[in-house]
Amino acid sequence: MRGAILTIAVCGLLAVAGCGGSDSSSSTGKSESSSAAPSGAAAEVGKKKPKVEVPSGPPPKKLEEKEIVEGGGPEAKSGDEVTVQYVGVGYKSKEQFDASWDRGEPFTFALGAGQVIPGWEEGIEGMKVGGRRELIIPGNLAYGPAGSPPAIGPNETLIFVVDLLGVK
Repeated sequence: MRGAILTIAVCGLLAVAGCGGSDSSSSTGKSESSSAAPSGAAAEVGKKKPKVEVPSGPPPKKLEEKEIVEGGGPEAKSGDEVTVQYVGVGYKSKEQFDASWDRGEPFTFALGAGQVIPGWEEGIEGMKVGGRRELIIPGNLAYGPAGSPPAIGPNETLIFVVDLLGVK
């Protein structure tokens, strides 16, 4: 339980340390959904574990963000303590490797402090409380060449559906 969170934090720090000083905003392919959320989706944010759908085709080379439900609360920014519920699935394996939902407790971390993988740092910033966002994170913004064995292979692309529950 806590081991998975610690693994995410440690691997995130290692990935950030090995990445050098690139401008991450230029490599983010943000795709905001312009259509309305499916009926009832907003009511499920933070209350019901979402199902993660793996798209067909090759994985993206840049971070992709899809707003499933736009929140109405405060916006997450670097330096904030954020609380989320999430599900993580391997793009290639199509298998869930982690979910805060399964532990019965949300995950809280400091955004921008290197406690999570870079794809989370970039992909959660700008979310609003009450929102649900899908992140498709390429390997270089996830666990890189080391992966996170045994569940996550080297340079594996990951898909997360993240509900933002709180910002402090």
